[in-house]
Amino acid sequence: MDGVTDNQGLVLDGVQIRLGARELVALNARIGRGETLTVMGPSGSGKSTLLACLGGFLDPVFSASGSVVVDGVEITALPAEKRRAGLLFQDPLLFPHLSVADNIAIALPEDIRGRGQRRALALEALADVDLAEFGDRDPDTLSGGQKARVALQRVLASRPRLLLLDEPFSKLDAHLREQTRQMVFDRARRAGLPVVLVTHDEDDARAAGGAVHRVGQP
Repeated sequence: MDGVTDNQGLVLDGVQIRLGARELVALNARIGRGETLTVMGPSGSGKSTLLACLGGFLDPVFSASGSVVVDGVEITALPAEKRRAGLLFQDPLLFPHLSVADNIAIALPEDIRGRGQRRALALEALADVDLAEFGDRDPDTLSGGQKARVALQRVLASRPRLLLLDEPFSKLDAHLREQTRQMVFDRARRAGLPVVLVTHDEDDARAAGGAVHRVGQP
């Protein structure tokens, strides 16, 4: 990657998060498209709180300052639905009342009209992760690794500006964890998305590459 410019990637300028008088996070970072910043620290150190701040759903018990700019767009004051931050959590959070394909189709932008077109795009996304025949399946019939792939494709289908990862590999077994890491970072690079990963796993950081910021250190 070439260096990050003001209109390329994610720029965190003086981002600070506090809980009362206690500083949890203080961060300056520039993350290029397809690059990952890994934020590491123990439970309760503010990692997930940082993602909430970036995504626009920070609990008001916390205070935040600084600016967040994505591809030249200042998103600091935007509501969550306008920030276009894609999120992956520890659990895939698939909708149990929808088919696998509809779980993806529901995330497609509103400018893609027509049920047929939306379904075709959802099936194309499933084919991209070797799940072409799974569109009509109930999500509960999928394995953990398959659910993780559907969750990733649902996030990417929403056309995010950035990708926020909240320990999405932690509940997978070792083999699936490595496969899923490779898939997530490969798709993020392919889509040109700046990524912020929070984790306590050094293997996650190594797989992500890029800079590492540690929080909650004495």
